[in-house]
Amino acid sequence: MGTYKIILFDLDGTLSDPKEGITKSVQYALAKMGIQEPNLDKLECFIGPPLQVSFEEYYHFEKKEVQQAIDSYRERFKEKGMFENELYSNIPSLLQSLKEQGFTLVVATSKPTVFAEQILTYFEIEQYFEHVVGSNLDGTRTSKTEIIQFILDMYKEHNRSDFVMIGDRKHDMIGANNTGIASIGVTYGYGSFDELTQTNPTYIVKSVIQLKEILVGN
Repeated sequence: MGTYKIILFDLDGTLSDPKEGITKSVQYALAKMGIQEPNLDKLECFIGPPLQVSFEEYYHFEKKEVQQAIDSYRERFKEKGMFENELYSNIPSLLQSLKEQGFTLVVATSKPTVFAEQILTYFEIEQYFEHVVGSNLDGTRTSKTEIIQFILDMYKEHNRSDFVMIGDRKHDMIGANNTGIASIGVTYGYGSFDELTQTNPTYIVKSVIQLKEILVGN
């Protein structure tokens, strides 16, 4: 068990299950691009990675098309998608316990910061986090490596060993590896055990209860 002081939480697939809102917003964006995708399960791959990466990787959009798709996605996401979302059970009690025990909590997400802040407020958990660090609306600071490094620079008085990144996708683990901090992969989100294993996280857990055991003990 690590003696961490600053805990970085991914948002989508780690704190909350955003499947409905994200997949329906991607579906809406694709329709605007002339692509009909009736199967929302097929769009789960969009949960976690930056939208720029996913539209390019899965639909081979050119740079201009990617931006058009993101603009259409945000059109629906801002109106209703961000609220088609639910917290994983035991998350509020975990955050309460961590806060009571003196940990510093930070959200580290590829989602634009402005949307992440609204989601935390909607779920009434914003008070647990000292900072919310996401991407910028202009498409900069989208990679998890950049986001984690930005957070590390905010806490220069701390050693890397004080930090741990918690997330459900390989991008979270890769970001932690690239910045030299510990990581915990959670399989209750949208990344498979195999995906997480390949990126060598410090721990892998299958539930919020297990996550709590690693962070604070029984």
